[in-house]
Amino acid sequence: MMAGHWQILIVLLIILILFGGKKLPELAHSLGKSIGEFKKGKEEGDKQGSEVVKNLMDEVKKEIPSAQVDQTAEPAKSAEKQA
Repeated sequence: MMAGHWQILIVLLIILILFGGKKLPELAHSLGKSIGEFKKGKEEGDKQGSEVVKNLMDEVKKEIPSAQVDQTAEPAKSAEKQA
Protein backbone atom coordinates (compact mmCIF):
# COMPACT_ATOMS: atom_id res chain seq x y z
CA MET A 1 0.00 0.00 0.00
CA MET A 2 1.56 3.25 -1.14
CA ALA A 3 1.14 6.52 0.69
CA GLY A 4 -0.61 9.24 -1.26
CA HIS A 5 0.68 12.77 -1.80
CA TRP A 6 -1.46 14.22 0.99
CA GLN A 7 -0.37 11.56 3.45
CA ILE A 8 3.30 12.23 2.76
CA LEU A 9 2.72 15.97 3.07
CA ILE A 10 0.99 15.53 6.43
CA VAL A 11 3.79 13.32 7.76
CA LEU A 12 6.42 15.86 6.65
CA LEU A 13 4.44 18.67 8.29
CA ILE A 14 4.24 16.73 11.57
CA ILE A 15 8.00 16.09 11.44
CA LEU A 16 8.62 19.79 10.84
CA ILE A 17 6.44 20.71 13.82
CA LEU A 18 8.04 18.11 16.13
CA PHE A 19 11.69 18.76 15.30
CA GLY A 20 11.70 22.33 13.99
CA GLY A 21 13.42 23.75 10.94
CA LYS A 22 16.87 23.90 12.53
CA LYS A 23 16.97 20.20 13.40
CA LEU A 24 15.78 18.89 9.99
CA PRO A 25 19.16 19.21 8.18
CA GLU A 26 20.84 17.23 10.96
CA LEU A 27 18.17 14.53 10.72
CA ALA A 28 18.50 14.37 6.93
CA HIS A 29 22.30 14.11 7.22
CA SER A 30 22.03 11.30 9.78
CA LEU A 31 19.50 9.50 7.62
CA GLY A 32 21.78 9.77 4.58
CA LYS A 33 24.73 8.39 6.55
CA SER A 34 22.63 5.52 7.85
CA ILE A 35 21.43 4.59 4.38
CA GLY A 36 25.02 4.69 3.09
CA GLU A 37 26.24 2.43 5.89
CA PHE A 38 23.35 0.04 5.28
CA LYS A 39 24.19 -0.23 1.56
CA LYS A 40 27.88 -0.74 2.36
CA GLY A 41 27.04 -3.49 4.85
CA LYS A 42 24.69 -5.15 2.39
CA GLU A 43 27.33 -5.18 -0.35
CA GLU A 44 29.89 -6.62 2.08
CA GLY A 45 27.44 -9.32 3.15
CA ASP A 46 26.67 -10.19 -0.47
CA LYS A 47 30.40 -10.44 -1.21
CA GLN A 48 31.02 -12.70 1.79
CA GLY A 49 28.04 -14.87 0.88
CA SER A 50 29.31 -15.27 -2.68
CA GLU A 51 32.75 -16.26 -1.40
CA VAL A 52 31.26 -18.86 0.95
CA VAL A 53 29.17 -20.38 -1.83
CA LYS A 54 32.18 -20.44 -4.17
CA ASN A 55 34.34 -22.13 -1.53
CA LEU A 56 31.64 -24.73 -0.83
CA MET A 57 31.25 -25.46 -4.53
CA ASP A 58 35.01 -25.90 -4.87
CA GLU A 59 35.03 -28.34 -1.93
CA VAL A 60 32.13 -30.32 -3.38
CA LYS A 61 33.87 -30.53 -6.75
CA LYS A 62 36.99 -31.90 -5.03
CA GLU A 63 35.02 -34.48 -3.05
CA ILE A 64 33.00 -35.84 -5.97
CA PRO A 65 35.01 -38.11 -8.23
CA SER A 66 35.20 -37.03 -11.82
CA ALA A 67 33.41 -40.19 -13.01
CA GLN A 68 31.08 -39.85 -15.95
CA VAL A 69 27.43 -39.90 -14.94
CA ASP A 70 24.86 -41.24 -17.38
CA GLN A 71 22.54 -38.26 -17.67
CA THR A 72 20.38 -39.86 -20.35
CA ALA A 73 18.91 -42.47 -18.00
CA GLU A 74 15.55 -41.57 -16.58
CA PRO A 75 15.15 -41.68 -12.78
CA ALA A 76 12.19 -44.09 -13.01
CA LYS A 77 14.22 -46.61 -15.01
CA SER A 78 17.09 -46.37 -12.55
CA ALA A 79 14.72 -47.04 -9.67
CA GLU A 80 13.24 -50.06 -11.46
CA LYS A 81 16.69 -51.55 -11.97
CA GLN A 82 17.48 -51.22 -8.27
CA ALA A 83 14.22 -52.88 -7.17
